[in-house]
Amino acid sequence: MSENQRTDLFSHDELVSEEFSTSPERVRRTQDNFSIGDLAREFDITTRSIRFYEDQGLLSPERRGQTRIYSQRDRVRLKLILRGKRLGFTLAETRTLFDMYDRDGSSVNQLQTMLQLIEDKKLALRQQLEDIKVVLHELTAVEAGCRSELATKTEQSTGKVNPDALPDAS
Repeated sequence: MSENQRTDLFSHDELVSEEFSTSPERVRRTQDNFSIGDLAREFDITTRSIRFYEDQGLLSPERRGQTRIYSQRDRVRLKLILRGKRLGFTLAETRTLFDMYDRDGSSVNQLQTMLQLIEDKKLALRQQLEDIKVVLHELTAVEAGCRSELATKTEQSTGKVNPDALPDAS
């Protein structure tokens, strides 16, 4: 048996092993329905958060009496909502992407809009980074002034020269 054939068999064995796996992740991917508690535990969020996303129209579970039954589609959407939130997308932006996908399953428009949103986020982050640099510079200047003033006050009250108050020789 050649090395390539052995590698292919090993990969196949992994796939077969994965197919019959009972790991929690594998079970979640093959499970059709989820309770609100299942999703809350999986994504480490509160049930209240999930109900909020539902109220915002981002999730639409089936109802059986008072019980919410979430589908695999709802699970994927929740995952995307949380990912978008982590990346700085608003719920309105996420809703726009979901609405586009629901209207046009081709996802071309969705991808174009996503690229524009990414560009906008990157631009905003670059601006925030510049603003942070300016604030850090200002804080450093204020800190130097405070240290100098403190050294002067300390010298006046004790009569001793504070070496930290001396200007840098550089």
